Amino acid sequence: MAITIVPGTRREPGRPASPYPAGPQRTSLGRRVRDNLTGHAFLIGAVLCFAVFSWYPMIRGIVMSFQRTRRGVTTWVGWDNYDRIIADPSFWAAWKNTFYFTILALVLGYAVPFFVAILLNEFRHAKGYLRILVYLPVMLPPASALFLFKFYAYDPSDAGLFNSILKALRLPTSQWMQSPDMTMPAMVIASTWMNMGGAVLIYLAALQNIPGELYEAAELDGAGIWRRIRHVTVPQTRLILALLAMMQIVATMQFFVEPLILANGTGAEDSATSVAYLIYQHGFFQNDLNGAAALGVIMLVVLAGFSAAYVRLSSKQD
Repeated sequence: MAITIVPGTRREPGRPASPYPAGPQRTSLGRRVRDNLTGHAFLIGAVLCFAVFSWYPMIRGIVMSFQRTRRGVTTWVGWDNYDRIIADPSFWAAWKNTFYFTILALVLGYAVPFFVAILLNEFRHAKGYLRILVYLPVMLPPASALFLFKFYAYDPSDAGLFNSILKALRLPTSQWMQSPDMTMPAMVIASTWMNMGGAVLIYLAALQNIPGELYEAAELDGAGIWRRIRHVTVPQTRLILALLAMMQIVATMQFFVEPLILANGTGAEDSATSVAYLIYQHGFFQNDLNGAAALGVIMLVVLAGFSAAYVRLSSKQD
């Protein structure tokens, strides 16, 4: 029986030649170690940032919420800080205002960016300029934008922008931030104007991924604009809508700069106090860092509950 020797192979005496060419053996273990080291080197910066600026403050805040510090002496007090915070009447007023702001922001600040994105998506020309125009408020510093609203748009006199518009339309004017009933809607309007640019661009990207054939089929079936939005646009962007709804709930429940600047913290008749501002009051005005930490942990638990509910609902829908 003849044995065919492939060029480049090595034959040992008394052993048939291998039909596969011989080559250098890869050191897979060494290569795997080097690849892992490279990946870990890229990740170490992000991990350190999260550990120093997110995880450590979170753990430290939880620990502080069970402690009390007086004249440099720290003692463990168990649930006393939580009992004291919950017994404070301003605690419930702050949560009431926070939920009210969140609901208004979902009604106004969640729907407006979506319909603005639908409107911009219909334009065939000047799309780039319109996107810049919509995103421009996001690039302004929040304090500058809110001072603009406070001293110009929400001026309670007839010289204010909104009051001038209402007067020109022969509608009653408002005291805006000086009115307990208008304080929260006014803050929601300002917050929506400042922050909707990012949501509009995300919605636009989602809308442009919807196949045009779906709209053409809906038009052939006689569907109007509202039916096309209901039966085509909303189902095709359902995941983006759900994600941004969750992100908006988490963001709006932490609103702080709006009451701080527009309402000087609490507003007329305590109508603007938020949970985040109450934490600020306890920590920096009352020098009660342990109470502020306890209030922060309560907010963390509430937001974690909303996030867990969102994840559970999303997994069921998938």
